[in-house]
Amino acid sequence: MRRFFCVLLAVALLAAAPLAHGAGWGNVKGKFLYDGTPPTPGALSITKDKEYCGKFSLVDERLVVNPDNKGIANVVVMLYVRRGKKVNVHPDLKKASGSVELDNNHCRFDPHIAFVRTGQELVIKNSDTIGHNTKIDTFSNPATNYTIPAKGQSKQSFKKAEVSPVPVSCSIHPWMKGYLVIKDHPYVAVSNKDGEFEIKNLPTGKLTLVFWQEKSGYVDKVKYKGKKTRLRRGRIEVDIKDGETVDLGEILVDPDVFK
Repeated sequence: MRRFFCVLLAVALLAAAPLAHGAGWGNVKGKFLYDGTPPTPGALSITKDKEYCGKFSLVDERLVVNPDNKGIANVVVMLYVRRGKKVNVHPDLKKASGSVELDNNHCRFDPHIAFVRTGQELVIKNSDTIGHNTKIDTFSNPATNYTIPAKGQSKQSFKKAEVSPVPVSCSIHPWMKGYLVIKDHPYVAVSNKDGEFEIKNLPTGKLTLVFWQEKSGYVDKVKYKGKKTRLRRGRIEVDIKDGETVDLGEILVDPDVFK
């Protein structure tokens, strides 16, 4: 019986052990490009508060491609951490600094995809002159649905990390959609309007990154280093070296993943 409990304890300690890594820290960056003719975003149907929301020429933001350089915005890049494992975090990043703002602005969520760490304060604002509500459909945390009056705000935080980005919506204005990435580590990036991303001060060693996009889910069909590549569940392995930046270069995403 004692041997049995010793085995259980050893398994539990192993599961809680941090990811193996070296003694240093490095960075990774890259650029997501649409491998085809950039699509034109469609206009949204404004069905509520038309006098106000109709002024902003709102478009579908599920897939945003820069027509000038084919860069794909709002691709989420996350460090993959197995359940029960802990990642070593750079000393300067152990504690999340400041708060994160998610604004109801011009009848859309700004930013469209926000990243917040567990325990970090999320400030939900309403910069509009009409009321909104912000419904966050979390899985590991209790779901919330706050009514935010015009020019008002609400604050909250999350105790647990979420495996995938969680949807944010407004029941008053049903076209309003966004996502929230909630992690217990700082190693997340969201690509900018040119498709570029960078994650700094990762622990050295072989790590796995996950690519996720709102319309495609996991980004699994890409052209990487000039070759068509299938990424299982959007995962790619990188070898982080001390003081260096791994440049993944241009990652061309197959348009089929968005269908």
